[in-house]
Amino acid sequence: MRIKVWLRQLWRFLNRENIIRLLLIIIIIVVLSSLGIYWLEPDVSFVDALWWSIVTIATVGYGDIAPVTIGGRLIAIIDMFFGIGVLAIFSGSLASILVDRKIRKELGMDSYTFENHIILCEWNSRSRVILHELRLDPKTQDELIVLISDIDRKPIADDNLYFIRGEVSDETLKQANLAKANTVIILGDDELTYTARDAKVILSTLTVESINPAAYTIVELVNEAYVSTCKRANADEIIVSNELNSRLISQAALNHGITKVVSDLLSFQYGNQLYKVPLPKSKIGHSFIDLSIYMKQNYQSIVMAVQKGDEGDVISNPPADYQLEADDHLIVIAPEKPRLRQRR
Repeated sequence: MRIKVWLRQLWRFLNRENIIRLLLIIIIIVVLSSLGIYWLEPDVSFVDALWWSIVTIATVGYGDIAPVTIGGRLIAIIDMFFGIGVLAIFSGSLASILVDRKIRKELGMDSYTFENHIILCEWNSRSRVILHELRLDPKTQDELIVLISDIDRKPIADDNLYFIRGEVSDETLKQANLAKANTVIILGDDELTYTARDAKVILSTLTVESINPAAYTIVELVNEAYVSTCKRANADEIIVSNELNSRLISQAALNHGITKVVSDLLSFQYGNQLYKVPLPKSKIGHSFIDLSIYMKQNYQSIVMAVQKGDEGDVISNPPADYQLEADDHLIVIAPEKPRLRQRR
């Protein structure tokens, strides 16, 4: 069934670009010249005549077959002139299609059919950092990312970054195939006032959630007052940038050097990173303190928090006697992602 659909789409594409017409002209010239050579040249079979017509029209001219009669040579002259013209038009059409597709991609006019991809809404300095960090992580270095932003063209050279020009809307999200996306990151528009910026983010979140509630939405706000509104829009994770920056600055004032530790943990470029890993089966039912010792001794990892399920509530620094459950996930600090042994 898919092959039928693909062939139908291919036929429509070739017909729309007038490739079918050019191919028919080439085929007619090849067949007629082959029949003429076969009829006029006494020592040439039809298969040889067909071969001669193709290499002559293609202006290759191997010289293995050459017409000797006047009629055959006239056909050869006609084939040469027609071959140069038709093949030039054919080559130009193919080149034009390829260039047009390249331009459409650069200008964000294409649609995509990716699955389990990331959609990034808005382009700014934070988007650039997010993309850079995703490419540093081995898990997402080749991840397909679709950028939706109202800018002139694709902003950065990245073979796995695809661009759609425009505001976040039903149309652009459909072009990005939101229905099959895994994660959506919604950033604020820096050209708007703080209130309008957050309002636009909330509206975009509502649009995304109405189309694909299963996609994990990460939302950036400026004002903490809109967090509850964004939660009602069913955002999965909300980051208040002004609040986060202010808290980091206050902590730096109270505890000098603490931001260096935070920066180290949040960047894949150097040092230790934060990772989320499933609970080892051998530690189901054990206490948190027992798990902490086990992870430090075997994986050089520090357990910072426990998450209930893959996307549930997060318990930071659980009590020492906290009993671990089968669906728990661990958020750890480690120099590299621990490869946990899952045997009981």
